[in-house]
Amino acid sequence: MTEAALRTGAKANASHQFYFAMALTCLAIAVLGFMPTYFLPMAQGRFKAEPLVHIHGLVLFSWMALFCTQTWLVAQGKTVAHRTWGMLGVAIATAMVFVVTAVVSLRVAQASLPGQPEGLAHQVRAFAWVSMGGIGFFAMLFVLAIVNIRRPETHKRLLLLATISMLGAPIARWFLTFLAPHGGPPPTPPPGLPLVGAPPVFVAVPPALLGDLLLFLAMWVDWRTRGRPHPVYLIGGAAMLVLHLTQVPAAESPAWQAIAAAIGRIAG
Repeated sequence: MTEAALRTGAKANASHQFYFAMALTCLAIAVLGFMPTYFLPMAQGRFKAEPLVHIHGLVLFSWMALFCTQTWLVAQGKTVAHRTWGMLGVAIATAMVFVVTAVVSLRVAQASLPGQPEGLAHQVRAFAWVSMGGIGFFAMLFVLAIVNIRRPETHKRLLLLATISMLGAPIARWFLTFLAPHGGPPPTPPPGLPLVGAPPVFVAVPPALLGDLLLFLAMWVDWRTRGRPHPVYLIGGAAMLVLHLTQVPAAESPAWQAIAAAIGRIAG
C-alpha cells in the first residue's frame, strides 16, 4: 500500500513538473518572440504605437506570466494559493477578449478610412481573422477549463492547449525578423492618415503549426504516462489544427469580411 502511494505521488509530482516546464517554455517563446519587434525597439525608443497596443501587450503577457506562476504553485503543492490566484486568471482572460477585439476594431477602422490604398481594408479585415479566431478559440478552451475546475486532469490540459494556441503570434515575429526583405525606405502613410498594414494571411500558418508541435510533445508524454493521449489533446488539438490550417479560406470568406467590417465600426 505504501509503495503504491509513493509511486502515485511520484507520478503526480512528475506531471506537475512537466506542466511547469511547458508553461516556462510558452513564456520563453512569448518573450523571445516579441523581443526583436517590441521589447528591444521599445527600450530603444523606436517603437511608436497607440496606448491601446501597449495595453494589449501587457494583458497578453500577464496571461503567460500567470499561467507559469499557477503551474509553479501546483508543482510546489500550494494548491490553495493556486485556487486563489485563479480568480485573477478569469479577469485576465476576460480582458484579453476585449483588448484583442479593441485592437482589431481600431486597425480595421483605420484601414477603412477614405484615402487609404485600395485593397488595404480587405487585407486588414482578412488578417483580423487570425487574431479574432485565435482569441475565440482561447476563450472557448478557457471557459471549458473553468467548467472542469474540479477535474484537474482535464482542467490543466485545457489551459495548456489554450496557451499553446497563442504561440503563433510570437513565433511569427521571428519569421518576420529573419525572412522579411531588408533595405529600402520605411513605408510612409498617406498624408493625414495612420500607417496600417497587415501581411497576407498565409504567413500566419507556418508559425502557428510550429507552435502546435508542443501539443504533440504533451500527447507523447500522455502516451508514456497514461497509455494514451487525453481526449482534450485529441479533440481540442484536432480543432486547433483545423483552425490553423483553414485560416486563409476563412479569412477571405465573404461572411468573415462582413463580420470584420462590423467589428471595425465599433471603433468608429
